[in-house]
Amino acid sequence: MVQSAQPQSVNRLFPFPQSEIDLAEAYAFPEGRSWVRAIFVASIDGAATVDGRSGGLGNETDRRIFALQRALADVVLVGAGTARAEGYGPAEIDPEWQYLRQGRTAAPPIAVVTGKLDLDLDAPLFADAPADARTIIFTTEAVPEDQRAEAETVADVIVAGEERVEPKRAIAALAERGLLHVTAEGGPTLLSGITTADCLDELSITRSPILVSGSGTRITHGPTFEPPCEMRLTEVLATDDSYLYLRYIRA
Repeated sequence: MVQSAQPQSVNRLFPFPQSEIDLAEAYAFPEGRSWVRAIFVASIDGAATVDGRSGGLGNETDRRIFALQRALADVVLVGAGTARAEGYGPAEIDPEWQYLRQGRTAAPPIAVVTGKLDLDLDAPLFADAPADARTIIFTTEAVPEDQRAEAETVADVIVAGEERVEPKRAIAALAERGLLHVTAEGGPTLLSGITTADCLDELSITRSPILVSGSGTRITHGPTFEPPCEMRLTEVLATDDSYLYLRYIRA
């Protein structure tokens, strides 16, 4: 499939038709409260990755919306596995959306969830993070104190659980820092965890018009939700290349 080189006009299909919408207005976070928004891209048949990465599924508009979601966020939450697989560094804000950072740091900090603290502390995610948006590490009491102390030389380390990072404790710790608007970028294990912990407020998902097949990852990975997590569709956006951009909130 040939993907467009430039972002197309984005039109709203639901809850009411509208042409060429204002994306920043459409994706604005609710003010005055903590809000956790997970963002993903998936194929028609549910694959969340191609060759182990998500980038092969999106189009230019998806990447534009991804950049917007970062600009709107107070903090970007990511699992350690995704940070490694996708080669995460400090967040960078696209010039198109830089105006949305007025009154805040130039870019949001990255917060990494890792139960074992098995991270490369020399990686750009830590070494290149600006002083006013230092990378945050959520980890557990099970990690030895000397290992946590080493990590504290390059990041802000927060213990948020005994054996596993507890999403509610992590989100509460972010709120205490004034980081209310959370963009969770993955991966599937993190999304399952924050959903099970009843911390997910919104799911923003791009539906790519391709079939992948195989045994690729879905957007969630973990035990079956009991009961299933019900979501309510709040918005459907579309571009002419058959991509859909869906937003759901907890029912």
